[in-house]
Amino acid sequence: MKRRKFVGNVALGTATTAALGACTQTSSGPNVQTNSLPNVRWRMVTSWPQSLSNTIYGGATLVCDRVREMTDGRFTIEPYVAGEIVPGLEVLDAVQNGTVQCGHTASYYYVGKNPALGFGTTMPFGLTAQQQNAWLYHGGGLEAMQALYADFNVINFPAGNTGAQMGGWFKREISTVQDLNGLKMRIPGLGGKVMAELGVNVQVIPGGEIFLALDRGAVDAAEWVGPYDDEKLGLHKAAPYYYYPGWWEPGATLEVQVNRSEWDKLPQEYQEIFKTAAKEANLNMLAQYDALNQASLQKLLAGGTKLIAYSPEILKAAQAVAFDIYETSAAQNASFKTVYDNWNQFRRQVSQWNQINELSFANFVSQARP
Repeated sequence: MKRRKFVGNVALGTATTAALGACTQTSSGPNVQTNSLPNVRWRMVTSWPQSLSNTIYGGATLVCDRVREMTDGRFTIEPYVAGEIVPGLEVLDAVQNGTVQCGHTASYYYVGKNPALGFGTTMPFGLTAQQQNAWLYHGGGLEAMQALYADFNVINFPAGNTGAQMGGWFKREISTVQDLNGLKMRIPGLGGKVMAELGVNVQVIPGGEIFLALDRGAVDAAEWVGPYDDEKLGLHKAAPYYYYPGWWEPGATLEVQVNRSEWDKLPQEYQEIFKTAAKEANLNMLAQYDALNQASLQKLLAGGTKLIAYSPEILKAAQAVAFDIYETSAAQNASFKTVYDNWNQFRRQVSQWNQINELSFANFVSQARP
């Protein structure tokens, strides 16, 4: 791509992972003469520690880097790790009140403000990463989330996905629902609400503080992302039992949140560049996690980590509780119902299709031996 030209037409396809393509300049696309556009300097706060610079925090820095590169340095965004400007769980507040222009975070950290915000990241027993991208980009999901964020003077864009996550680190084995009763666990979002209904004492702790909480016994269990990031945080040193699957995060989307007033000040060319950079980060993070996690898991297992599947009893109980919560929330909260009805219809349809194309193939190759 020529540095003095930009086209904002982006195709995001969804195969096993999505495919992103930036089209070349056409006669109908914007012709960006960067020397005629203003110099803009933004700050981006994040929910992530520096130790995850290759993955989650790397998604934030990728957006900043690509915006700078595609504007010849005229639009720059300085990223900050959690705690440098605001704590990791206060990104939305900082963006909403104008402390900074934008932030990189997970929408489900803010379900206390509106439970429907959880849909922007992931829902227990919900959409896989591929399905989540399909819903956001082509199923009305992004429009629904942006309508929610309008109440906060914020506009959001997907900017990363971890893929299906792991089910957390435990200091002791759990086999039944009764084993969860009284357990202190770090788990955010609606997954935390499900666990609370199953008797868990739920706590929400920023990523950079999880290891100390688990190591010192402030919590008995904690979930983060998956093998690569969990090893970086040292969680395997604090608890020996590693459970799967992460049923509360089957395809977790991270996002950039932008103060709407600041967004509206940007030239259209900069807005299109920003959206393209976010889409690139969304693709790149998912591909990166799929490339990194298996090797990290093998390393953890070689070091003594005990890998255990959640029992069918726990999975069935959690799924029943999750959808009870959804139905109750939809009956009590109009904005939740609006998003839930759209999301649930899409979930049913895409699941039926994926049983035919994706699941049938995956089941065969997982058992077949060439």
